[in-house]
Amino acid sequence: MIEFLFLDLDDTILDFHKAERIAIARTFQDYGVEPTEAVLNRYHIINKAHWERLERQELTREQVLTGRFQALFQELGIPVDPEAVARDYEKNLAIGHYFLPGAEEAVASLSKQYKLYLASNGTASVQKGRLTSANLYRFFREVFISQEVGYNKPSREYFETCFARIPGFDREKAMMVGDSLTSDILGGKNAGLTTCWVNFSHAPGRPDIIPDYEIESLPQLEALLEKINKG
Repeated sequence: MIEFLFLDLDDTILDFHKAERIAIARTFQDYGVEPTEAVLNRYHIINKAHWERLERQELTREQVLTGRFQALFQELGIPVDPEAVARDYEKNLAIGHYFLPGAEEAVASLSKQYKLYLASNGTASVQKGRLTSANLYRFFREVFISQEVGYNKPSREYFETCFARIPGFDREKAMMVGDSLTSDILGGKNAGLTTCWVNFSHAPGRPDIIPDYEIESLPQLEALLEKINKG
């Protein structure tokens, strides 16, 4: 019986890739860089690698937020202050939100039947801005942003800190739902939770990180939970 739901935000509820590309394009233009597909794709690769190193505890959050821009602009041969670029990017990213198809309606419906908690590795100022813009706070009993929690997904410490703040919590009645195998699914498994992978991009799985369930989009979650709870 699932009672507690931990939902990731980016690419689970909100379309982070769209928001990221718009914010990055605006930021790069401010620094004299034309946001071509090649530049945007290269940034995406560097950014992903930096966040994965954070998940492995090889970098701090601050090193990720500035290091990704430092690495890219060094490749482009353009001298910049990476901290300034990071600040400007976060301001641009916090401005807008873009729901994935059916996600807003799914969260609204789930909040009437389950105890919802947001579990995000994002930067606090950015995520709070987007949550407010999207009017999502009303659906969640509490929002757990790693920068404020003091630990990052997939660490067990992140989840244990969240659990301690939930009255009457029972991990056997909880599920972690998200798009990232290395952050959401591995984190949920480390913490002893049932896991559901939102694989909207039809990405290949990994033999070392196997979710309990897999769906293509958040609107499919309600039917899955009904099936689980009836079984």
